[in-house]
Amino acid sequence: MGKGRAIGWSLVFLAGGLSVVLSVLWVFARPMAEGGIGPTSAIALQAVVLLAVFAGMTWLVGVKALRFGAADLRLTPAPAGVRGFWRGLAIGGLLAGLAMVIAVPLGHAAWRDDGGTLSAWLGSVGVTAALLFPAALAEELMFRGVPLVALSRAFGRLPAMLALSLLFGLGHLFNPGITLLAVLNIALAGLWLGAAFFSAGGLWTATGAHLGWNLALAALAAPVSGWPFPMPALDYGPGGPAWLTGGEFGPEGGVIASLCLIGGLYYLSRRNVSEVQT
Repeated sequence: MGKGRAIGWSLVFLAGGLSVVLSVLWVFARPMAEGGIGPTSAIALQAVVLLAVFAGMTWLVGVKALRFGAADLRLTPAPAGVRGFWRGLAIGGLLAGLAMVIAVPLGHAAWRDDGGTLSAWLGSVGVTAALLFPAALAEELMFRGVPLVALSRAFGRLPAMLALSLLFGLGHLFNPGITLLAVLNIALAGLWLGAAFFSAGGLWTATGAHLGWNLALAALAAPVSGWPFPMPALDYGPGGPAWLTGGEFGPEGGVIASLCLIGGLYYLSRRNVSEVQT
């Protein structure tokens, strides 16, 4: 694929999809405000709209215009896709949990019991997972789907991953409490998820890793990219300094998370090399 064609269609995919998303959400904005819709419902609506639009753009741009097949788009079928999803979920959850656990001795982070019950916590984790899954899948389609495939064919995997990871980081510029380190960490997470996309399981491994990271943070009562997800039974104090633990933005704003993400990127990169060699 030519470089100009790859860039052009990637811009059509991203800009066109975002334009439709913003237009749909604008239509719903006033009824939502008048109806007093809660934050949970607002998050759910945004995630569903993102997923529907970028699934549609994947079909229009990826399948119809660029003639990509399921294998090109890394839409690995079951059972390999299912295995990839659960593997990614485990890796993402482990890395996020590790970032929070390391912050305990190094940054004096701590959890305390807020009086909630285990059943209430489990129910809240289930609801949160249902909210975060479509958002994770939508962002993977958006940043690790058609554009990553097209740009990697034109420029190579690493340049394509770097470009889209930078856009991934910049896409979070308006999150509450955002910092330069947080943007860089989210871009680093984009590289890690790009490596997951090109590993066994493809898109489903990347989606699982994305969901595993976000869900582990939320389940352990930490903010996810600056957005709080209050959990019954647990309260989390991030400790400090903020550049180390992430502070009120959540672990993604700290150096500990940077090191964990680098470790995850190294692991997946080595795994991808070994899979190619075998």
